[in-house]
Amino acid sequence: MDLSELDRAISSGLKVFAVVEPLRLSEWAAKHFYLSAESSYVEQQWKAFWYQTAIMDAMSDDELEEVDFVKSARTGYTKMLLAAIGYFAEHKKRNIAVWQPTDSDSDEFCTIELEPMIRDVPILRKVFPDFLAKNKNNTMNRKKFLYSVVHLKGAKSAKNFRRISVDTGIVDELDGCDKDVEGEGSVPKLAAKRVEGATFPKSIFGSTPKTKHLSMIEARAAEAKLRFQAHIPCKGCGEMIVLQWGGRKKAFGFKWFNNDPTTVVHVCPHCNDSITQQEYLIQAKSGRWIAQNGTWIDPQNNYRNVDDEVIEKPKHVAFFIWTAYSEMTTWVKIVEEFISAENKEAAGDPAEMKTFINTTLGESYAEVGDKTDESALRKRAEPYRLRTVPHGGLIVVATVDVQDSRFEVVTYAVGYKEEMWCIDYTVIDADPSIEKEWDKLDDYLLLEFPHVCGGMLPIHASAIDTGGHFTHEVYNFCRKRTARRVYAIKGESKEGCPVKSRASLQDVNWRGGRIKNGVKLWLVGTDTAKDNLYNRLNIAIPGPGYIHFSKELPDEFFTQMAAEERIKVKTSRGEAHRWVKVKPRNETWDCTVYSIFVCHMLDLNKFTDKQWQKLESRVQPRILDLFSAPLTIVENPLDTSANSDGIAAEVTEPEDVVKPSLRAPLPMPKPKPKPKTTSKNKFAKDDWADRGFR
Repeated sequence: MDLSELDRAISSGLKVFAVVEPLRLSEWAAKHFYLSAESSYVEQQWKAFWYQTAIMDAMSDDELEEVDFVKSARTGYTKMLLAAIGYFAEHKKRNIAVWQPTDSDSDEFCTIELEPMIRDVPILRKVFPDFLAKNKNNTMNRKKFLYSVVHLKGAKSAKNFRRISVDTGIVDELDGCDKDVEGEGSVPKLAAKRVEGATFPKSIFGSTPKTKHLSMIEARAAEAKLRFQAHIPCKGCGEMIVLQWGGRKKAFGFKWFNNDPTTVVHVCPHCNDSITQQEYLIQAKSGRWIAQNGTWIDPQNNYRNVDDEVIEKPKHVAFFIWTAYSEMTTWVKIVEEFISAENKEAAGDPAEMKTFINTTLGESYAEVGDKTDESALRKRAEPYRLRTVPHGGLIVVATVDVQDSRFEVVTYAVGYKEEMWCIDYTVIDADPSIEKEWDKLDDYLLLEFPHVCGGMLPIHASAIDTGGHFTHEVYNFCRKRTARRVYAIKGESKEGCPVKSRASLQDVNWRGGRIKNGVKLWLVGTDTAKDNLYNRLNIAIPGPGYIHFSKELPDEFFTQMAAEERIKVKTSRGEAHRWVKVKPRNETWDCTVYSIFVCHMLDLNKFTDKQWQKLESRVQPRILDLFSAPLTIVENPLDTSANSDGIAAEVTEPEDVVKPSLRAPLPMPKPKPKPKTTSKNKFAKDDWADRGFR
């Protein structure tokens, strides 16, 4: 071996101990990244736009674990993503997984974006020896570098999230993915599982938002600790401002004159001074990313508060940006797109406007859907007293929504053909994590409500939602009260599920213990029940299916009853309707939905006229003796033998079950015999006067 070969061997061996030059992603990209001809307007060395630096550095910052990017088109996100993949593979030597909405999207990303980058970035060729080789280390869904692996997957199949452990998980176009992947959960949840256990876990989600209230990227960004927007200083007043579309009804944002796009300017919301796109590019040299609380990012990637002090970075941040900031298009072009979309929308075709809002403004599109009219519900409220069962109410049901600091309870009286009256809405302050606090709820569920016809009605059945943070606490509470028909429930949003869906026995994990066959969990077909509720709220005339509301209910009750909207969306199976939450709180809506489920559990939806008449005769007889004692209604006026599925508890009571009240009901008074009336009229029988009154 000659000396030159020995030197090379020693140098190669010593590289293992070399200290890698610390670089942020923006620095690495400026040094190594290249724009390939296949995926760029111009093939050239990378040069970042002013707003891209902070985003790229957030992607590579080990202090940040989750980075969301809510974007429009033409902001350069795909190129930033490619640079990040190269950076993690070569510089950080970390394993990566990249999920696209479908397998075909993933294959296209590989051939058009990733492989040309590996070819054109020399430093990546050095760590990817199998480039152009046909073997298991260089496939459409796997690239093996010297020190790391890049997995390329579609997000359509749950199996594409299995058997992968990586340091960095990247999801591109999140809103193009299914909300529930083959029934195993959402893409963000499945992807997050793949980075658990990493020394420096990193999850990056980017997407153009699509449908309002269904957008997964908007939902994620709303949870971020810091939500950054790009600001520039106004040349008139010096205030840091965000470029805004504004709209025709606002005095600021994008404005143009005489319907001429070439006159477009941006008007400051503070001083009304305006700037052109050329002036914006000058002001952008002093641009900053500023969060909702005033935190801003300096050029060295430090996070500073409003007092200019360096602060600790949170685990989760989000960035928002739209096309107007980009140098890849003109403001004139943006206005031209809007005018075209507006004209088509006026002619009845909203498709182009939806595209403009999604891909140019970077905002979700609000579909026009079916929703409950809050003011209409208030107007139809009736002057009956709460906590009193009105005439017609025969059965009382209650439903409970468990929140972190309270129980929200809505109680309905149900009558003939499921006509319903809301007789109570109450908020019970409590800490559901403390077992003793559940006694407050139990006290409520043991209440009896006076009936206007006399007597008292208990709560005959109730349901408690297990979908919050206190699942096992709900299980434990319901397990002890099966004899009182207290049901543990969970919403099932699959299309076409019946209101009363399947049930399963759950082991109750209570304070570390497990109780086999502890409680039966019932799944509720929420979409079906919500459709049912919406249709019933549109019934105009009291009678079967009508829902009554009291004037004594608070405004918040009616606000929450209008908290969801049914919209038409595109799914993998075609168009479908989905219920989406459009207001912060929807507890009364959910509880009313679950009240319909309780009615199905009691089989009230299957009652015949004869069964309703029998029930009515026991609760509110048509004619009462005015001189007889008030009625005391029996604990369960339902005739369980008349129901096909049965209303009585189906599981064996545990030893610590909380029994129902043992108060012995007073028997219904027997009507006093009335003296027979004797008539000498040969055309009438002696009992004619009593006919129809017994």
